[in-house]
This record gives sequence, C-alpha cells and structure tokens, in this order.
Amino acid sequence: MTGWRVGYGAGPLALIKAMNLIQGQTSSHTSSISQHAALEALSGRRDHIKEFVRAFLERRDLVVAKLNQAKGLACRVPDGAFYVFPSCKGVIGKRTPDAKLIETDSDFAMYLLDAFAVAVVPGSGFMASPYIRISYASSLEDLNRACDRIIAACATLS
Repeated sequence: MTGWRVGYGAGPLALIKAMNLIQGQTSSHTSSISQHAALEALSGRRDHIKEFVRAFLERRDLVVAKLNQAKGLACRVPDGAFYVFPSCKGVIGKRTPDAKLIETDSDFAMYLLDAFAVAVVPGSGFMASPYIRISYASSLEDLNRACDRIIAACATLS
C-alpha cells in the first residue's frame, strides 16, 4: 500500500508490547480511510498481486540496469520495497559544467533536481551517505526518462 503509512506486526507478545509502546509515542492514529484500505488489502481479492509483482520487478530491473550505466554510480539489486539505493561515491569530488563542486550526496541530489529535473532523496537523510534513494513506483516511461537524465547528468561532471 504505497504511501498509505499503514503496517502491522506479528511476533512474541513482549515484542509487540514494546512496539506498541514506541509507536504510541510517535504517532496518534491511522486515518479511518487508511484503516479500511488496509482491511481490504488484507482480506480482499488477491488476483492482481502477481501482475503487481511482475511490474515492480520489471521496473526495478530497468532502473538498476540503467543506473549502472551512469558514470560514477553503482547500484545493487534491492531485496525488497520499491526503492533503489545507488552509491554516488564516484561523483563526489566532481564538478558540474558551471564548476560547482559536488561534495556530498545532497549536492548531487540538488544538481539532479536543478539541472535535470530529477528528484531523488539524499542518503544522508537515512545516515547512508554517499547514496541516493530513488523510487521505482512510477511508470516505465517516467523511469526511463529519469534514468536517461541521471546518466546525462553524470556524463556532464568532470
């Protein structure tokens, strides 16, 4: 349920009680709409799941393959979720065409946004620098266009 911010846990009672204690101090509730959507997701029909899995695997594989073509990026195949987390270590220390130094993953993310209209999330926000996070929960057309722009952005760095 991409973006709905709903989850559940199963495990030993002591663990679940600890999870409830922490969660109870960090959020107040899940909206009734999200609760009903989660109920349907758990108890409703599942005939669409195989197609969803196939589509997300296709998107993931496309993004990983294209990002690995970008000079200075290295992207492993993720085990889950709908994000890739490529290393941008190879672009750190490079300069943009207007001579701005890329010193951090945040600098690289801003360069992609400002110069190539591609939004990524700096890994430093997850204490994972120098990586960037890219969602592949989008259309193949949009993902191709974004990855082509990232490849072009990396090619302009010196």
